[in-house]
Amino acid sequence: MSASAAASSWLLVLLCAVSGAYCLGQVRRSGGGAAGEAVMGFGMALMAVPFGARDGWQALVLGLVFCAAAVHAVWMLRGGVHHAHHLVGSLAMAYMALTAAAGYGHGAGLPLVTGALLLYFAGYVLLGGARLVTAGGGARPVATAAGGPSPGPRRAAELTRACRLAMGMGMLAMLLTM
Repeated sequence: MSASAAASSWLLVLLCAVSGAYCLGQVRRSGGGAAGEAVMGFGMALMAVPFGARDGWQALVLGLVFCAAAVHAVWMLRGGVHHAHHLVGSLAMAYMALTAAAGYGHGAGLPLVTGALLLYFAGYVLLGGARLVTAGGGARPVATAAGGPSPGPRRAAELTRACRLAMGMGMLAMLLTM
């Protein structure tokens, strides 16, 4: 693996781990709303670690974890269709992990499945980026008694959107390397 590829992989690991940690912090502060994002962020960080030649059992274990996450996402669909993204993300991670467990290198996987996932996540990233830009457009922060801006729930929602966008870009990057 070249130095630039290793650096890119480690940056992706860092990005996904920080996103997962932020979402885990949100779970602790406001309940279980961001638990799926936290699991996905940490799982993506593990998948992006440049192990070199991956042992089949490592990828198989990750595949099983993401299959379990997909089952959980199906269960969460009872609460509304907004959990469908978690299902797609979990299935995509399971697909990539199980492809790696089968011992295939770059260019592995079914082109139709990989292409469909690439289209989905490219659209997700573009839409999420547009929503994030319009959400922060021109609003002034509310001043606190001390005179400084108040982070408030709006700022937390924007940070959560930014984390989701970062993980979507990470997923897109991982799919592009298949």
